[in-house]
Amino acid sequence: MEIPSDVDKDMIKEPLLSTTPKAKGGFRTLPFIIANEAFERVASIGLMPNMILYLTRVYGMQIATAANVLFLWSAASNFMPILGAFLADSYVGRYRMIGFGSIVSLLGMVLLWLTTITSDAKIPCSQSNSSCNFPTTFQLLLLYSSFGLMAIGAGGIRSSSLAFGANQLDKRGNMRNKAMLESFFSWYYVSVSASALIAVTLIVYIQDKLGWTVGFGIPALLMFLSALSFYLASPFYVKSKANSSLLTGFSQVVVASYKNRHIQLSSQATPEMFHHGKGSMLLMPSEKLRFLNKACIIKNPLQDLTPDGRALDPWSLCTVNEVEELKLLIRVIPLWSTGIMISVNLSQTSFPVLQAASMDRHITPYFEIPAGSFGVFMIISLIIWIALYDRIVLPLASKISGKPCRLSEKQRMGIGLLFSCLSMAAMAVVESVRRELAIEEGFSDESQALVNMSAMWLLPHLFFAGLAEAFNAVGQNEFYYSQLPKSMSSIASTLVGVGMSVASLVASFIMSTVDNVTKKGGEESWVSSNINKAHYDYYYWLLTGLSSVNLMYFLACSKAYGPCEGERSRVLDEGDG
Repeated sequence: MEIPSDVDKDMIKEPLLSTTPKAKGGFRTLPFIIANEAFERVASIGLMPNMILYLTRVYGMQIATAANVLFLWSAASNFMPILGAFLADSYVGRYRMIGFGSIVSLLGMVLLWLTTITSDAKIPCSQSNSSCNFPTTFQLLLLYSSFGLMAIGAGGIRSSSLAFGANQLDKRGNMRNKAMLESFFSWYYVSVSASALIAVTLIVYIQDKLGWTVGFGIPALLMFLSALSFYLASPFYVKSKANSSLLTGFSQVVVASYKNRHIQLSSQATPEMFHHGKGSMLLMPSEKLRFLNKACIIKNPLQDLTPDGRALDPWSLCTVNEVEELKLLIRVIPLWSTGIMISVNLSQTSFPVLQAASMDRHITPYFEIPAGSFGVFMIISLIIWIALYDRIVLPLASKISGKPCRLSEKQRMGIGLLFSCLSMAAMAVVESVRRELAIEEGFSDESQALVNMSAMWLLPHLFFAGLAEAFNAVGQNEFYYSQLPKSMSSIASTLVGVGMSVASLVASFIMSTVDNVTKKGGEESWVSSNINKAHYDYYYWLLTGLSSVNLMYFLACSKAYGPCEGERSRVLDEGDG
């Protein structure tokens, strides 16, 4: 019989819904928090893969227009968590932010569902129908409002869910606190991965087989369960109050350095000239980005400081710690920017769905993979590689070399960028073959006709894309956490999301530019709605070229950054008090 671990024993001892008035937080609240985000992920991720088909076939949009809409929706969904984290930390608190996000997401999904059932919102035709009535202003407003509400809601939930769950276990007097937190983080990421798998398989399959009304209705129902799950345990949550945000501190450093721009920096500066937070071990600011040092110079102690040593005006005088934290963030930005292009490639999810829909997707005579479900192969390759890397590749390499072997964060980021180039190149080759075959079979004017080519040829692209994300995204996260102090962990956790948001905007710009340039003179656009006349293979080769240039840019940034600090002496870990 298996003996439960200490953490499991704590979970067993703790009743799910304790009636003790003082009992707050603990493991009993975690199933509700995890279920809240898991249901939201299944609902929102399940809507994305087939949305390009809904917009083009039901709303009659051109592929370029529909893809732009989805790029902007993705950008908003990735940016809103940053805004949500700022508001939660500074003003409203995490509990209110998650609750707000749950309700708003539910409203957005209900609006999207209404576009399939109400007479005023439903489009009574498809693009392939010659008598199609294209959407009215009201119908488009309803659609775009649903996207906007879902993006805002995702920002509310995803910005605070992980940190709010950690708050429930953050018991300083408990010796098992660290083990409990690690257990929660593991289950949290397991739930996120499982949600993505369910979304791109089950939800997409339901949309394909039962139609849009049921396919959009189920995500709305799941979002209702998400909100219900969160509020059920409301009386038992630890609800921390909002505090000041790091973003506010960064803004104060920039403003203070500008206000003090006329101060001359002395080469003979002493620690007494600078403002220090209580308990800070950092006495002097570094010489890098020296103009920011003006933000922490004390001009007149009697006018600038309170009797207990705090700044009277934090927008005119900051601590040395705050200045150095901003410098550290600025230093990683060049390497962060190299991750934008790989996110541009990973965001190209709409076009492969259209390609898969035109190919033979049968794996048995009786079972056909939905076009929107092919993304599951990318997720599977990501999960398999992460497991192999930790459990087989590293131990085997260490055994062969006779010493511990591990790829550095920057090495993994670079390998991920290389796999991203290979992913786009593989996609370009497959699309070139598919297009030629469609023309040979006489389908030049039939963009939805099935080509005699297996959709399994898309798997190399998907596997390379999964490996690219496994190396680069995980490497990026570890790089930020290792190079930034613990006091900036909230910033480190959002940098990848910010990059994805910027990448969606960049992807929209690239695709719009390609569309506008290539259709001049009456020529067929590379990203035309007729994929058999378009040249998506050229579009993918363009992305391959840009990715190759980005790889060179990464190597330059990596060299300029210098060696990573394996063991950072975290002089900034001491708070300002």
